[in-house]
Parts: sequence; structure tokens; C-alpha cells
Amino acid sequence: MNASVTEVKHPLVQHKLSLMRDKDTPTPLFRQLLKEISTLLAYEITREMPMENHLVETPLGETDAPFLKGRKMALISILRAGNGLMDGVLDLIPTARVGFVGLYRDEETLKPVEYYFKVPDHLDERLVVVVDPMLATGNSSVAAIDFLKKAGARNIRFMCLLAAPEGIARMQDAHPDVAIVTGSIDECLNDVGYIVPGLGDAGDRIYGTT
Repeated sequence: MNASVTEVKHPLVQHKLSLMRDKDTPTPLFRQLLKEISTLLAYEITREMPMENHLVETPLGETDAPFLKGRKMALISILRAGNGLMDGVLDLIPTARVGFVGLYRDEETLKPVEYYFKVPDHLDERLVVVVDPMLATGNSSVAAIDFLKKAGARNIRFMCLLAAPEGIARMQDAHPDVAIVTGSIDECLNDVGYIVPGLGDAGDRIYGTT
């Protein structure tokens, strides 16, 4: 069975995403909106983190209170655009351990090429949240998760701003155990592998490059 795909329809997510789609939205505002949306998406993707109770003394007495269980979450950015999602997640979970998978897309084959891999230890004991703004062809995301599983990761979730149906299908075929949380499932990919209607190249819009 394929893992779930959650499209977050919260009004704040959708409003901020609409602003980001506008081609005239300037880089600083685009970056700020992405940070804000990533915090909202992080709330959804961490909904089922394991908990355990510990005794806490309040000003009025004692209570058996719930705390997060196990090792700190691992937040993995698919470079470079994934870094745009990280600050918002870290605002919500500042204790998360951070890793990076460096991949770029060959514009002719649309296949991912690896150039960097640095991740936290004990991935097999952590919730691993992989972030990348766009789930387009799915090739880079699938490759990144391949590398993470080889490094021991077992409990993996994927968070993105936009997803194309083709990318979702590719991910679910390759990694049916990985849940996906996205701000929007868009219409399709165009003939060069970009999401339509989308918002353009996320990395270029985050960093003001062309």
C-alpha cells in the first residue's frame, strides 16, 4: 500500500502560496513567505511523532505530561532549494539535527546527479523529514531517499511546497512507505519537467538567480 499524500488546504498556506506564485513577487518576500509556509507544513508533517509521559511538577501540583520520545528529528535538505524550507521548520523544532543531500538535475536527461551527502548519525532511530520545495519529476527526491535509506533511515517523510501528479506517482512507486505533505498538488509537468502552473524555478526565486 502506498503511503499517504496530504495536501494542506489551510487558508494561510493557500494565501501565502498564491502570493508566491505571482511572478512579480520580489525575492525577499518570496523567501519570507516560504519560511512561513514551511512552519505551517511542518506542523502537519510532525503530527504523529512518538510521545512518552514524564512526571512534571506544576505550580499547583504534579502531572504525567507528554514529551517527544526518542532521538531528535533529522531534517534533511535537498540542496539547494531545500534550504529555503529549513528555517521555518527549525523555528518550530530548533532541536532537530540537520543534514544535506546535494543533487542537481541534468537538464537533458532530467536525472539527478549527486555531489554532496552529509547527514546526522543514528538515522535508523530518528524521524527523518526530507524537504524540497518542488516534487516535479520525483527523480531527485527518489534518489535522495535512496541515499538516506542506504545510510540507515527507516522512518522517512517528505515535505514540499508544490507537487505534480507525476512526481507523486514516481515517489510512491519507488518509496511507498514515505508519506508526502505538500501545500498544493498542481496540474502536471510541462515538456521540460517543470510544474504547471507552479511558480517557476524555486531555487532561482529564493536566491535571486536566473
